[in-house]
This record gives sequence, C-alpha cells and structure tokens, in this order.
Amino acid sequence: MGGRGAARTTFWSLLGDTDKAELLKAGQPHRYPRDEVIFHQNDLSDYLLIMRKGCVKVVAHSVEGYDTILALRGPGDLLGEQAGLDGLPRSATIACLTDVRALVIPLDRFSVVVKARHSVSRALQHVLSDRLREADRHRVATGAAGVHCRLAALLLELSEEYGVRTDLGEIRIALPLSQDDLASLLLSSRRTVGRVFEQWRFCGWVLTGRRTILIRHVDALKSHVAEGGGGKR
Repeated sequence: MGGRGAARTTFWSLLGDTDKAELLKAGQPHRYPRDEVIFHQNDLSDYLLIMRKGCVKVVAHSVEGYDTILALRGPGDLLGEQAGLDGLPRSATIACLTDVRALVIPLDRFSVVVKARHSVSRALQHVLSDRLREADRHRVATGAAGVHCRLAALLLELSEEYGVRTDLGEIRIALPLSQDDLASLLLSSRRTVGRVFEQWRFCGWVLTGRRTILIRHVDALKSHVAEGGGGKR
C-alpha cells in the first residue's frame, strides 16, 4: 500500500543472492491454509521455516489454560529456529492467520548451510539478538506507555505490513485479529482495549467489526504514539 515506511528487516532480507539460492536448494516450498497449526507447543520437530507470504501468530499456552500471543510473523521471517538450535521442545504454537507460503528446511540441511556460509550465520545471530531486543522493548513499552499509545502503535505497524487502502483512502488491516488477540499482544485486557476502540469509533477514527479493523484517521493514531513518546510497542 502507499505510504509505507522503511522496509522491515527480516532473516531473508539480510541474505545475499547466493545465500538465498543455497537455502532454496536445501528446502522445499510448502503452502499452509489459514487456521492451520504449523508448530505445536511442546512438540519435537526436525525442520524450520522461512516465511515467503502470509502471516502467522506465535502463541504460548500456559498450564492454567490461558493463551498469549507473543508475536506476529510475516514474509521473510524465520520460524522454529530456537528449538532447532537447542533441540528442546517447541516453546510456542505457530498458527496461520492467513494462507501461508513458506520454505521448509530440515534442520540438518539448514545447519550445513549455516556452517558453510558466514553470512547466513550472521543473519541467524541477528535474528536471535533481535528477538531478545523485541521482548525487552515489549516489556519497556508495556510499563512506559498507556494502552491508547500502545494500541495506536500496534495498529499503525499492522497497517504498514498488512494494510489495504480503500477507494476512500482508509486502511483496512487484512488480518483476522479479534480484540482478544490485540489485548494479548499488548499484555492488556479485552475490556480495556474495547473501551479504547469505543472512544475511537465515537471520534470517527476507526471502524471495527468481527475480526475487522478499518483505520479512518491515521494522523489521529500517530498523534497518540507521539504523545506517548514512542514508536514500536
């Protein structure tokens, strides 16, 4: 969509043409339909994925029965690398929010490429480091900014990655996210997120439906982010 910001840095974007060719030879393309689970928490598996198209959610299930969405991943992202490196069970479930296309690579073949090509190894280390920084930023943002600011930042981020501009210039976020999902991503409650949306609907800034979000006033959301003194959630 028009007006995108800087391109998001992903594992795939950090690789050169030769790196990509080697990984393409090591893996096989695969399609996953919407709502399919790619990885189950606590499972053992011997492969990882590189996202090529679509969006998935990373969900942690607690022993008390609660689900928490840890992150959303999209094109270019690496999935399942942590369990592949330490050999432990999967720490989260990964489920498709949309139809997904991915490159599936057996862990032993991926390891061969990583050992043979320093640039792939550096890209992998960059991803692992960025995941740690992402978790730290999330914790800091949760404590430092109100839900209005964090929700506005999240919607703007999603509009950049998955926004579809309408004929009226509004932006529809083309992901089936519920208010429960958004609250989970923000470490907030559905009731709190619902109150914010109610205020924004009254002001004419957003329009929400069942798993649909239409942003009608981008500048208003940007003002909330600026007031909160931050960018990413």
